[in-house]
Amino acid sequence: MSPPSPTAAPAARHGWVRAAATVLAALLAMGTVAALGLWAAGATGLPDNAFPRVVAATVVTAVGGSVELSGNAGVLAETHAGITVMPLSVTLVGALVLAEGFLRPLRHRAVAGVREPAGWAARIAVLWLLALTGLALGARQTFAVDLGDGVLGAIGGLFGAEPEVGFTAQVPLTVLFGLLWLAGVLVPALLVAPGAPLPARLRESVRPAAYAMVVLLLACVVVGLVVALVTAATRGHPADHFAVILLGLPNLAWLAFTIGLGATWHGRVDGPFGLPAPHLLDQVLRTPDVSTLNVGTLAEHDGRVWWLVAVDAVLLLGAAFLMAARSPARLPAWRHALHMAVALVLTVLTVCAVGRVSAHYGLSLLGIGNVGGGLSGELLLTPRLWGALGLAAGWGLVTGFLGALPAARVRRRGEGPSAQAPSAHFLPQPSAGRCPQPRDAPPPRWPGGAPGHGASPH
Repeated sequence: MSPPSPTAAPAARHGWVRAAATVLAALLAMGTVAALGLWAAGATGLPDNAFPRVVAATVVTAVGGSVELSGNAGVLAETHAGITVMPLSVTLVGALVLAEGFLRPLRHRAVAGVREPAGWAARIAVLWLLALTGLALGARQTFAVDLGDGVLGAIGGLFGAEPEVGFTAQVPLTVLFGLLWLAGVLVPALLVAPGAPLPARLRESVRPAAYAMVVLLLACVVVGLVVALVTAATRGHPADHFAVILLGLPNLAWLAFTIGLGATWHGRVDGPFGLPAPHLLDQVLRTPDVSTLNVGTLAEHDGRVWWLVAVDAVLLLGAAFLMAARSPARLPAWRHALHMAVALVLTVLTVCAVGRVSAHYGLSLLGIGNVGGGLSGELLLTPRLWGALGLAAGWGLVTGFLGALPAARVRRRGEGPSAQAPSAHFLPQPSAGRCPQPRDAPPPRWPGGAPGHGASPH
């Protein structure tokens, strides 16, 4: 009887139509979150029906695109502005939707080699770049700045200064950084997803660490969401708080995470800004000079900030345990500590890169600097990078080692009783045609005879 033929693997169903659906779903999710956040922030009142273009510009910046601010205020006046910020709530939603659409066709089926996922990613990349180009072309608008009826209005009317400010998405830079952002979503998705084709060494070391870091970052956002919802329910101004949740919640949550590690940021807030920062953060940063932002400076205003250290410790120990529990059992604790340190350093480096904020705007008349009156402002937030990375390495080594200790008692995925070493009470190899017998078992008893001396079976 011939052995049954193996069942053919199900056909891959991820062509251009499905790639288009994946890209469209991600952009729609990002646009919806951006629109709701801008609506909560009061941006629907912008003149010239500019709201859709502002939403497009927000999505462009969420994927790392470049939006240039410009101004024109007549012959005797000058406007100047610049902004560098990523609305990470929009970024995170788009990354989750895009990663889910990318991984769904690869689940529950055998994927041979890297050719199939590479071709699938290439289809998504082509359509993503086309969609991003169209979005960048639509993300441009010019606004007139009202000087009011006071002194500024009188000076502007006298000298014919009619200030205008606008924004324009830079298409080449947006396409370039949008492609890098796409790679930054799809590559970690492949690293995290079980069953995706990876070399054995990467499956054993990189995949558990990448999975643990993704869970860690999402856990920080969940904790931040709970705190934000409680604050919105107890302190009023819910629209402002929901604007922060829908546009910049990960910005604040991951900033708090790095501060809990002991990292230091430098920043300054000056002038009116539409999105409210937490009152404690505003107190520390709203100073004449650049301020230092860390656990110590925040604790001078509110001692509860020290809880950030405890929360970070719990989250990191949980992530280290998860990483060790998904790793092969043969790895020693020091290897887990090393993997955790490298993964946490890369995670903090990413947070520091996407968490930078730089925004300024101003109006000058007759060569005089910013005239104030609500027409100028600055927002700055930058990390002390090397110190943050060093602290991340230290935390990773300690928590990676401690988290591996209880994980040693947990059976790893895919490892069952058959993966354990054979018992010493059994013979290593049975002879041909006979069943293995325990060493201490009595000799076989044939029917009709005594043990070891009975009648022959024939």
